[in-house]
Amino acid sequence: MQIQTQIITTIPVFQANEPLEDLVQFFMENTYSHVAIVKGKKFLGVFNENDLDNFTIGKKIEDYRYNLETFFVRQETNWLDVLETFARNEANIVPVLDKDDKVLGYYDITDIVSVFIDTPFFTEPGGILVVAKGIKDYSFSEIVQIVESNNSKFIGGFISEMRDELVQITIKISSNNMNEVMQTFRRYNYNILFGNIDDQFIDDLKQRSDYLEKYLNV
Repeated sequence: MQIQTQIITTIPVFQANEPLEDLVQFFMENTYSHVAIVKGKKFLGVFNENDLDNFTIGKKIEDYRYNLETFFVRQETNWLDVLETFARNEANIVPVLDKDDKVLGYYDITDIVSVFIDTPFFTEPGGILVVAKGIKDYSFSEIVQIVESNNSKFIGGFISEMRDELVQITIKISSNNMNEVMQTFRRYNYNILFGNIDDQFIDDLKQRSDYLEKYLNV
């Protein structure tokens, strides 16, 4: 998915030698969480709106250079990594740099999420599955093969979490044969963390548990 057309060039970039008052005024007049600071044409970092309370009027921006955060994305950064940058830095705006560290503009989180929502992952009908497996043991080719071997269509997927040597993958598939797909994932030692269509395996297990409980209470 191409998102470069979403780069905004109307939001200012501040020079390090500009008065601090200009930066304060910018944050007071806008709802952006960060703004880019440069020296000449070279990117130095971004100021966080939350640091406003630590500013002393009358100084220059460069006097607070130690406050700068260093996150950014490149022009060629893919959209998933852009979304991750927003999330990791709790930002609603992210500077976009070229290969020479020149600020080309910004991505606004509202624009990027809007593009994401328009992808087939959201617009195509189907069911959502969240599966988990060891980081060294999973593969996307295997995941697609499991889905398609059950005559279902793989619509899309992405890694939604990685922790403690486990990877969590969120996938969307066509709704037909959903239970068969889940059963096959289990045979391949994937844990099913979520499925938004009734899972016959869980229903059967619950019924058997209820029966066993009644039997033990006799």
